[in-house]
Amino acid sequence: MYSANPPSFRPEPLSKEPRSADNWPVRLFTAVYPSAEALDHLDLALASVGGGYLADSGGAVRWTPREQRHLTLAFLGDVTDGAVPEFLDCLETAIEGAQPLTLELAGCGVFRESVLFAGVAEAGRADLAALVNRAARAVVEAGLPLDDRVGSRPHVTLARASRRAAARRRNHSGHGPDAGALFGDWARALSVYRGPAWTAQDVVVVSSELGAGPEGGPLHQELTRFPLGQH
Repeated sequence: MYSANPPSFRPEPLSKEPRSADNWPVRLFTAVYPSAEALDHLDLALASVGGGYLADSGGAVRWTPREQRHLTLAFLGDVTDGAVPEFLDCLETAIEGAQPLTLELAGCGVFRESVLFAGVAEAGRADLAALVNRAARAVVEAGLPLDDRVGSRPHVTLARASRRAAARRRNHSGHGPDAGALFGDWARALSVYRGPAWTAQDVVVVSSELGAGPEGGPLHQELTRFPLGQH
């Protein structure tokens, strides 16, 4: 459920060393995170168009917990524990010299009628794309497969249609609110949204365990972070 004031994204960091000889896979991505001020501003905008659905969507919408809202730089999928340290070394090298980014969240859209997202203002996209390329290079240099889901449109996922709502859409049952229609209305209302500027100071490496988080969502845990602007 949507929460107006969740804690900041500061989970306990995991060790960079493999957890055991079992070489368990871990689902990884790298990202930058909006500031608290940027998220506060976005929350107010969402409240202005979403109304009561923010607190109770009738099971139609699964909101991204505020502390999990991020801009993905590279998605790796499942990586064996033994491959993690080399990837972290490659990433640290790849982003060396990269400077902090000034970004603004702007506009809103919908993917596949099931994902509501906030976009990024044009002014910061070139610098963000350069950082995405650095993160992608680290994946390749570590000998890992690069998932292309980042695509050409940087975004912060805000909400997804619940599985129940998706099933209703497929079956045309008509019972309960239509998440796709809600998302379309909200995206149009927020098409001219522009949030305050914020500075991304770190590249964060995060593990994601599907189904282990609140309301069946993913559980995110910080593996490590690399400050930008370091030489």
